[in-house]
Amino acid sequence: MDAQQFREAAISSIDEIVKYYDTIEERPVLPSVEPGYLRKLLPQEAPQDGEAWADIQKDIESKVLPGITHWQSPNFLAWFPSSSSFPAMLGEMYSAAFTGAAFNWICSPVVTELETIVLDWLARAFALPSSYLSTGPTRGGGVIHGTASEAIATVMVAARDKYLREATAHITDEEEREEAIAQRRTRLVALGSTATHSATKKAAQIAGVRFRAVPVYARDGYKMTGAELRKMIDALHAKGLEVFYLTATLGTTDTCAIDDLESIADVLAEVAPETLSPEQKRDGQGEIWVHVDAAYAGAALVCPEYHHLTPVLARFHSFNTNLHKWLLVNFDCSLLYVRNRTWLTDALSVSLAILKNAHTDSGLVTDYRDWQIPFGRRFRSLKVWFVIRTYGIRGLQAHIRKHVKFAEDFGGMLQTRPDLFEVVTGPRFALTVFRVKAKTEAATVEEINALTQKTYDGVIADGQIFLSSTVVGGLFAIRHCPATPFVQEHHIKKHFDILVAAAEKTLSGV
Repeated sequence: MDAQQFREAAISSIDEIVKYYDTIEERPVLPSVEPGYLRKLLPQEAPQDGEAWADIQKDIESKVLPGITHWQSPNFLAWFPSSSSFPAMLGEMYSAAFTGAAFNWICSPVVTELETIVLDWLARAFALPSSYLSTGPTRGGGVIHGTASEAIATVMVAARDKYLREATAHITDEEEREEAIAQRRTRLVALGSTATHSATKKAAQIAGVRFRAVPVYARDGYKMTGAELRKMIDALHAKGLEVFYLTATLGTTDTCAIDDLESIADVLAEVAPETLSPEQKRDGQGEIWVHVDAAYAGAALVCPEYHHLTPVLARFHSFNTNLHKWLLVNFDCSLLYVRNRTWLTDALSVSLAILKNAHTDSGLVTDYRDWQIPFGRRFRSLKVWFVIRTYGIRGLQAHIRKHVKFAEDFGGMLQTRPDLFEVVTGPRFALTVFRVKAKTEAATVEEINALTQKTYDGVIADGQIFLSSTVVGGLFAIRHCPATPFVQEHHIKKHFDILVAAAEKTLSGV
């Protein structure tokens, strides 16, 4: 493909993408294909000779789109959104054109410097404590990772190494210290809650440490509390185990609950303060790294009405949020902020002779390869820059507030039919969790769960909208999250009418 052919193909492709978005609501939100559908449509071997772009492009409609779940559809309400925008797409296009591994500053200085700048912009927009700024008092800063799971795995590795390094600092012999670290590592435990995303458990598997979940309860709004955390830490210490890491959550996956961050910080200030002496760290009383996972709900921090949630973050070690969920930057783009960059670089920095250059040696530049597990990295900050400049902070605030209002409207609609629905939690951060109401007060939890499950299955089978379900506190519930870019007020009424019809059908026994 030469430059002229590329120009023609690009124009045709953009026209097709625009048409796709213009007509996305007309497509069933879920594909109807069966597993293995694509193998039947494609040849067994790669083509020996090149094909014309026009022939390749035809296969988008005939072979690719039948297997697409339409995440940008206003009828997609499942899980959390994976939003996008045209400015972000343009950023990806330019990034692909400028492609490079970008593992250190000299690879392309703008890749590093723009990332630092836009993350500082967003840290200020989110009202994060100054310790998370690249120019802050603690040598903190932000870095773009692919996903929250990657960010959590990264900080857990950094937390593990920091804990073990401090616990064995008194050992001067290198082999003896290596043996002590290996022994101590067998006692390490990472904590989350029973509402924490599975990313924390997976990170513990990667880091080679144990994982335990602090229980959450309906009486506490399904949020982790300091009191329950203390019980877990005390129980683990009694068994000779050492807690080194905790994921707290701002917006849990099931219900968008916010863990009781203040009480968590207060408990840890007592049982694992940063001011522990070297002797205490040596004896198994090390500091506990706290990472705040705000993968979805963190986007709402762009609005001042949520800024009251951020001061407590100064008491923790790291924070992440995904722009690709709710802030119009297409997948993948997860922001990770740390209070002190040295915690990452001490754990993840590896130097090779081939990487040596005057700029890195000067200490005046950031090499983001030392802030992540992968070596190479993409120019993700370009799409972030395009989105911020296109919408402005006020435009991003309006985007969040629109969806918050839609969820409040939906919650109000549920309240108009108390004979059909019961709200479990929310609306909170544009998420409402609800279940079907039984005809009789004598109905058991199991019976209500069965009714809700049947209603949910009916909606999915109908295919007009796509929602996800969950189980919280033993309750089977339906999640409604109208946070995709193209959802409008009339769609919310449509969603509600579909759910009403399905619930009425279930309760009538049809």
